[in-house]
Amino acid sequence: MNRKPAVLLIAALLAGCGHTPNDVPSRGLAAVNVPVVTRADYVVDLSAPGGSLLPGESQRLNGWFQGLDLGYGDAVYVDGPYAESARTQVAQVAGNYGLLVNSGAPITAGALPEGVVRVVVSRNRAVVPNCPNWSVPAAPNYQNQSHSNYGCAVNTNIAAMIANPEDLVHGREGSSVIDAQTSNKALTTYRSTQPTGSGGLKETSTKESK
Repeated sequence: MNRKPAVLLIAALLAGCGHTPNDVPSRGLAAVNVPVVTRADYVVDLSAPGGSLLPGESQRLNGWFQGLDLGYGDAVYVDGPYAESARTQVAQVAGNYGLLVNSGAPITAGALPEGVVRVVVSRNRAVVPNCPNWSVPAAPNYQNQSHSNYGCAVNTNIAAMIANPEDLVHGREGSSVIDAQTSNKALTTYRSTQPTGSGGLKETSTKESK
């Protein structure tokens, strides 16, 4: 009895059981290890009866901002019944860090007592989870998948260098104010500057000048 066809049939069935779907992310050109943006909200409650911060509250707010190392990429909000009245004083303190007070406020836990405003700082953070990832050997690679650490180096550097991680989520909205002269400066400079080779090649010599 010829057993060769039977062996080939069994091998074909086993190969079918080990089939890898085409939608496996690691079999594409895009990296599986990509930055993930998370947001954290920090709050401080300030005494502001009638919407005016009490003496010393602005200094306390400034110290809180210093402790958070407030800077570009952070978003500042004022929440509470007297938020609109206290917004100007909070904006003066936030302006020392180059930030404006945003409209609205994120939802935070806990009700505000009477005569209190809540200042919220929202901060985004970009990280690449599970990197570095050397969990899978580089060889053998029978399924032609990208290495488990593929994309970790580049994307971790991007996550560390980006000033505002929110830019990784969505693009910036264009300004409603357009200055045509500003946009044409680069074009004017490019068109009016003489090419570097217009004066010919400079003569150089390896001999020491006397």
